[in-house]
Amino acid sequence: MFGKKKDIEEGKEEVSFLVSTPWHALSVDASIEALKLTPALKGTGLSTKEAEARLAEHGENAMTAKVRKTIWERIWDQVANVLVGILVTVAVVSAIRAITATDSDTIVTNWIQVGLIVGVVTTNTWIGIMQEGSAEKAAEALKNMLSSDARVMRNGKEVMVPATTVVPGDLVMLGLGDRVPADVRMVNVINLACQEAALTGESVPIDKTVDAIPLPENGNADQTPLGDRHNMCFSATLVAQGAGTGLVIATGDFTQIGTINALVNKVATKKTNVLEQIDHISKWLAVFIMIAALCTFLVAYLYTGLEPIDSVTIALVCAVGMIPEGLEAIVTLTYAWAVSNMAKQNAIIRALPAVETLGSVTVICSDKTGTLTKNEMSLTAFRAEHQMNKKTKEIIADGDNVPEPRRGKADRSYGFTIDNLETPAGSVHNAPAVDEDATAGESPSTPFIRSLLSGGVLCSKCVLGENGTRVGEIGNPTELSLLRAAYFSNVEVDDLKKTIPIVAEVPFSSEYKFMATVHEPTLEIDGPSYGTDNLVVHVKGAPDRMVPLCNKQAISGNIADDSAVEDMDARYWTEQIAVLSSHGLRVLALCRGTVPKSEVKQDQQLNRDFVDGRDEPWLTMVGLCAIMDPPRPECVDAIKEAHGAGVRVAMITGDHKDTAIAIGHMLGLVDEEYSTAITGPEIDNMEDDDLRKAVMEYNVFARASPQNKIRIVKALQAEGQVCSMTGDGVNDAPALKAADMGVAMGQEGTDVAREAAEMILADDNFATIVTAVKEGRVVWDNLRKVLLVNTPINNAQGLSVLFGFVFGLDDTPLTAIQVLYSNLICAITLGFVTAIEPAEDGIMTMPPRRVGKRLIGRFLFLRIALATVVLVACVVGSVLWAQDLGYNLNERRSQAMNVLDFCAISVTLSARFSYNSSISKDILFGNEYCWYSVAVVTVLQFAVTYIPGLNETIFSMAPMDGPQWGITFLLMVVVFLIMEAEKALRRNLKARGEDVDDREAWIFDEEVQPTKAGTHFSEGTEVLAAAGELTK
Repeated sequence: MFGKKKDIEEGKEEVSFLVSTPWHALSVDASIEALKLTPALKGTGLSTKEAEARLAEHGENAMTAKVRKTIWERIWDQVANVLVGILVTVAVVSAIRAITATDSDTIVTNWIQVGLIVGVVTTNTWIGIMQEGSAEKAAEALKNMLSSDARVMRNGKEVMVPATTVVPGDLVMLGLGDRVPADVRMVNVINLACQEAALTGESVPIDKTVDAIPLPENGNADQTPLGDRHNMCFSATLVAQGAGTGLVIATGDFTQIGTINALVNKVATKKTNVLEQIDHISKWLAVFIMIAALCTFLVAYLYTGLEPIDSVTIALVCAVGMIPEGLEAIVTLTYAWAVSNMAKQNAIIRALPAVETLGSVTVICSDKTGTLTKNEMSLTAFRAEHQMNKKTKEIIADGDNVPEPRRGKADRSYGFTIDNLETPAGSVHNAPAVDEDATAGESPSTPFIRSLLSGGVLCSKCVLGENGTRVGEIGNPTELSLLRAAYFSNVEVDDLKKTIPIVAEVPFSSEYKFMATVHEPTLEIDGPSYGTDNLVVHVKGAPDRMVPLCNKQAISGNIADDSAVEDMDARYWTEQIAVLSSHGLRVLALCRGTVPKSEVKQDQQLNRDFVDGRDEPWLTMVGLCAIMDPPRPECVDAIKEAHGAGVRVAMITGDHKDTAIAIGHMLGLVDEEYSTAITGPEIDNMEDDDLRKAVMEYNVFARASPQNKIRIVKALQAEGQVCSMTGDGVNDAPALKAADMGVAMGQEGTDVAREAAEMILADDNFATIVTAVKEGRVVWDNLRKVLLVNTPINNAQGLSVLFGFVFGLDDTPLTAIQVLYSNLICAITLGFVTAIEPAEDGIMTMPPRRVGKRLIGRFLFLRIALATVVLVACVVGSVLWAQDLGYNLNERRSQAMNVLDFCAISVTLSARFSYNSSISKDILFGNEYCWYSVAVVTVLQFAVTYIPGLNETIFSMAPMDGPQWGITFLLMVVVFLIMEAEKALRRNLKARGEDVDDREAWIFDEEVQPTKAGTHFSEGTEVLAAAGELTK
């Protein structure tokens, strides 16, 4: 897993035979030998000279950064398209005319035109650069997770060295709170456990061992999940408990986190569907514009008899009119408005076009830990003797069941079986006696909970967080769940531990899997039967280790009465352990016993023999604690709503299969159609074609590695699915970037995940995704409305010039400056109206948009064509009408521009509602900016029409009189009624079952077929193979 530095971009890799060495499957001595070292290393470490030689050979313990684009490359990406090329051509011609002209009006007009075009191109380029995602920051975030210093053995002494100088073969010392500096094969461990949730998805710290891990059945050591490689510690993870010594076997790019860095840098950022659609529309528009401009030139030159240079100028005016200069700006405004709305609801968008992608998502692949669940181990059920005749489903509750906060201190819930743990009336000490028949759905008294959980509270050295939250908590999450459960059951945890201090203890060890503490008996907890000569021993641990040590069981879990015990029914408890474990629950047994005071001294450090070294079983079984990381309650409703919108939700986790299935069942992901789960090792054994079938048959993916997550995403995409990936850990970053839509958690998430994602959930609430999906669908609908408004206006500006000549006009009805002005003003004002329309009713009951659907479908195309024809007819007709009435050229141009822009208002008002009639009171409400925009356009039209100098010198216009305004407003009403008549016809067709929603494929739609069988889509496997992770 290590080798010389590689040039990823060039593909030059030098990897030794050690790269593919399965370190976790080797013994410690074999690992040392594979590194070409001697067994003496365990006592002395590397020498300074040898460390320097290895540093020169393998390079620093740092990750290679991705080469970033220069500012000039980014600018070129924004301007390298046909439409900008046409605009630049017009600007060059205008500049030439300004330089060669002799009269001042022509010079001023052409330089203004050049300035407008340069301003438009510059603004659009700046917007494009600013909205680009900063995914390259993901690599920086990964680097920030690395340790800055490391404690290693050099020349037989422990020394602190910069983590960048750690080399393969170094002997690293790890202690509580340390960040692991490199990938390490453990040599010695003392109760060592590492928190690896961000890397593996495991919700609890992983106990570390030294022995080699047996190979899987197929003999491929690489298919052992990271979470099962207990004899390894991985770079950037944290030591949660204990201490140990390890042998460095990988540094820098060749660590597990280095592999993720390579994937983050390698996975290409995909264009969203809308950006592809805009590119596609732009290409068709470019062809249409060039044809129209050519036709205009030919008509002006051959039919009207104008000079060639004048014909070229008029053709360019036509081209300028039809180029949607403001389209890119209004699309950005559409996104920005949606982003603003979503930010108010805790969804932060990092890349604007990602909003639209959410609206087309068909599958949401979600990480489990911290996303669908709380990332807080919680007591879910307590199994006691009195529940022998109850079914498991009566004991285990699905989800949170503590709706009432504890004295207002924390609005939280911690998953007890009992549905309500309300604060009992009166003080704790005056509460009623133990409820021996507290069952699921009933509220037990404080003494009952206090009695049950006292052993778990007292037999713990963990520190509960502030007000029962995770802030400031210290210790193992499984132990903390018992303290938290007691706290939210109104047990004063700190007071209880202070009142009944530890006399002596047997510390926990992963070797024997239990912990014991010895205490003085108290009347409140232990009852009156213990006397003054005995001590009480509380033991908690793995239930399979505890059952053989018990000869009694507490009746109804009551430990306050020494007589309330009976003979141990080992078979019953063994069955219950199996049942609870099969539900994916982590099970702890709580036991107690008594010993004479003479047997234990104050502060004595006892060994394991104190508990399991006796000749006969001697403990009393109190009960079994079933613990899990529970689902977020709001996620259940969010998933139901997603299903109602036709969006499938899949869970990808590093947890064990049983745990994943249990959580999936609670969330509604496991049902008759998706009845079980598939694991990472099973995925590793699949060819791509088999995986494509699997991703459509399973909703739950367990024991998944980072490589599995990317393959799952790619397989779904190969099946034609639009895939969103949510996650919070380092291990999610490559899949977040590879997915069509990456969603990271803002609170519990890592910087790596946040930088790799397009969207961040500020409240870590899965339900917020549903809001984002709705907003994404609104964006798509509004973009279609924007096209319905902007495209006919652009077309009318250019085609009015062409058809004006066709119908006998001697001069252009619109000048280039009029066209540019109208183009920008109408797009930014009237286009903005439709860009911010709220959601129409029923948007979340419709299925996701069909993959490959064009923005402009057949019915939208017909609407655009109708609006274009009507606008062109009105503009040209009004000019001909004004000509017949004897108005001069400037007055006719005023007529043309005002008819065009006021009729554009009519198109906008009709387009606000896709199907419903705009001839209703609803047109007055719902979008206050509509009437602000209409007012702005009206005021500006009067300004350019009547302000002296502005109208004649710049816009070549003249003031209009009453008859001209009468023509303008008459045609405005005509356009509105025609567009409403078209909607009425479509409503009628829809009522008869016709497809008027553009859902069916059209000739211009991209018919997206699933990727052909046999196509290799596992992007990134080359990098992983070079790093020794995939040896296929």
